Amino acid sequence: MSQQIAPVPAGFSEQQLHTLFELISDGIWDWNANTGYVYRNPGWYAMLGYPSHSLANSVFTWESVIHPEDYPRVMAHFEAYLNQRHERYLVEYRCRCHDGSYLWIEDRGYIIARNEDGSVARMLGAHRNIDAGKRLVAQLQQKNLSLESQVAERTRELSWVNEQLQRQLEENRELAERDALTRIANRYRLEKALQLECERAQRFRQPLALIAMDLDDFKPINDRYGHAQGDAALVRVADNLSTCLREPDLLARLGGDEFVLVLPQTSLVEALEVATRLRQVMAEVEPVGECRLTMSYGVVQWRQGEDPHALLARADQALYRAKDAGKNAIAE
Repeated sequence: MSQQIAPVPAGFSEQQLHTLFELISDGIWDWNANTGYVYRNPGWYAMLGYPSHSLANSVFTWESVIHPEDYPRVMAHFEAYLNQRHERYLVEYRCRCHDGSYLWIEDRGYIIARNEDGSVARMLGAHRNIDAGKRLVAQLQQKNLSLESQVAERTRELSWVNEQLQRQLEENRELAERDALTRIANRYRLEKALQLECERAQRFRQPLALIAMDLDDFKPINDRYGHAQGDAALVRVADNLSTCLREPDLLARLGGDEFVLVLPQTSLVEALEVATRLRQVMAEVEPVGECRLTMSYGVVQWRQGEDPHALLARADQALYRAKDAGKNAIAE
């Protein structure tokens, strides 16, 4: 569908609208920004090769299929339209198909309702397959290049070398973002993830929670049993905490015996339940000699407009309150 979608006519029910979407072969989407629910018609799934209605009905499904190289450009254009800096939403980018390949699509959208405060309430749009046209242009450009066979061979060789270098860079990047001892995320990865999740929470008005954790009385363990035993204990703690993680969660070691758990799409009440499970899991961690391993937990929920540093600082303050409450405690 290449035309912008007009507002739903009076008397035209939601059921009739979605029935119409079921009959359209193009990829149609309907975003309710107030609830976070996104409807995608069977044509959208068929275009990308996914079973019909097999993915979560949320904006995060859309985010997850956008090519990483295109993601910043698409989000910048999307936000400019939502904030009325652009008159229309029209952008081309690549989407990941079910088989792992990428398909060029044209994405058009139209806001059909806003809330009293001016924020978006509902938006309709369409994804159109433009991959064949993109490939044809690429082929024509290739034909216009008068490359000799030796140059082409050299290009293939350089491409192979580049792939090897890229693979090595990815491996190095992975190592740079993991804690050397526990193999969970390190502080660098945590800061990157917090920035991204705060931006995502702001953009889509989704909840975000954070749990700051610190082992109780850990220094005496190192002093009494040695740092090797202390390091082994930290590894056990990280392994046990990791059993409570969901797919989008991120567990990071902030330093020493301090850990942070980032919980996207999670309210304060839900985060407190996670903290309770973490405390239960910690009760099963093997002690070091006669010293039991317990933690204190500071639980907070992201506030509108709050930056990552302020969010982490509030989590630390809650953690201090848990320590003051007698340790092995949860505070918000």
